Parts: sequence; C-alpha cells; structure tokens
Amino acid sequence: MSGAALYECTLRHIRTAPVRHAFAYRTYQWLVDLDDRPDRRFRARDHFGDPAATIRSNVERFLAHRGVVADGRILMLTNARALGHVFNPLTVYWCHDRSGRLTAVIAEVHNTYGERHCYLLHTDPDGRAETGKAFYVSPFFGTGGRYRMRLPEPADRLALTVALDRDGGPVFTATLRGVRRPAGRRHPFTALAVSARIRLQGIRLLLRGLPVLQRPRHHLQEDVR
Repeated sequence: MSGAALYECTLRHIRTAPVRHAFAYRTYQWLVDLDDRPDRRFRARDHFGDPAATIRSNVERFLAHRGVVADGRILMLTNARALGHVFNPLTVYWCHDRSGRLTAVIAEVHNTYGERHCYLLHTDPDGRAETGKAFYVSPFFGTGGRYRMRLPEPADRLALTVALDRDGGPVFTATLRGVRRPAGRRHPFTALAVSARIRLQGIRLLLRGLPVLQRPRHHLQEDVR
C-alpha cells in the first residue's frame, strides 16, 4: 500500500501497584500517511470525529478547535481493520505544518467499553510530554494520576513509552518497540488478538483479587459537526 509502513512489534505492560503483573506479546502496527488516501482497512468510523468524513479532516478539525495548525503531513500509527474488526488501544498522530515542523501529537486511547479519549500533546525534541489522566481505561485504575509519554516519530525503528504515575511514583508502564518491515504482508488475526489478550489479562488480575473500580461517565471531547 502506498504511503504505509508495517512495524513488527513487541508490546510490554508492567503493573507495579497494587500488585505486580507483567506480560509481553508480539503484534503489528501500521504507520499511514493520511495524505495517501488510506484504504478500507483504515476507516474514520474506527477513530475520533465524524465517521462520514476523512480521518485527516477529523484530525484537522480537532486541532483547529484548539488553536493548532496542521496543514502539512499527518502520520497515523494504528492497527488495521481485518475480518470486519479492529480494536485500537492507542492510535498516535504526528501532525506537521507546511514547513515540516511538528506542531502537535495526538494520543487517541480506546477502552474495551467502546469509549475513546484524545490527548493533545506538545512533545519536546525527544518526543516526551506529560498530561493528566482523564480517561478510564483499565477497570483497576481510576482517572487519577499523570501520564509521562515518550512518542518520537517512527523511522526504521519504533519506540513508544507510556507510564502512569500515581502517589509520587510509577504504577504502570507500557512500551511498544518495533522494526520497520515491508508493507505488503497482511496479518488478519492481529486485530482480533488485541482485544482478546486485554480481556485475558483482566481476568488474571480479577483472579488475583484486584478490585474493579466504578467507571465514570465519559463525554467525547472532540467536535464532530
């Protein structure tokens, strides 16, 4: 597919409180240039904004309402739809202006309850940014705490980190490390495996006696009109 790159990745989660729990698995991620008219595996309805619009126009609208210009290249790192299904715990957008300057990064987070939230980030030259946690993802963590993210734009290698700090220290860290591969291969079962693995790890934590926290009502913060 023109304008796309495939990354063969390892995803690791490490939870240090209130119990220690860690796992890792192999997965794949696509890096898509939104100017190259992504194919039907990448649909606006799977992401934030107006499902009848394009992904790019939804990103531009979201940024414009927040005073950010992204009239240059926009890259999206995400999972591809396969066999009629997709689940994206994290989609990242690197947004540039016409001069090629990175003006913003968007971290779009989905939970297994069908909800989503977008974090608008202004990263430093190393791709680092911090933001308050505003979205219920894991049933074992509330919305308190602060994220430390490192989201540098991918090249031959992919290296993303999201850490959650609470009560003065890290309680959860997720890393995604990958190597760029030829884009011609397809991996149809990856989309199905992502949500299944998340639920399996949740069951394991339940069996260890971790209490489930009540999920607050979440309001979409992006404009879809």
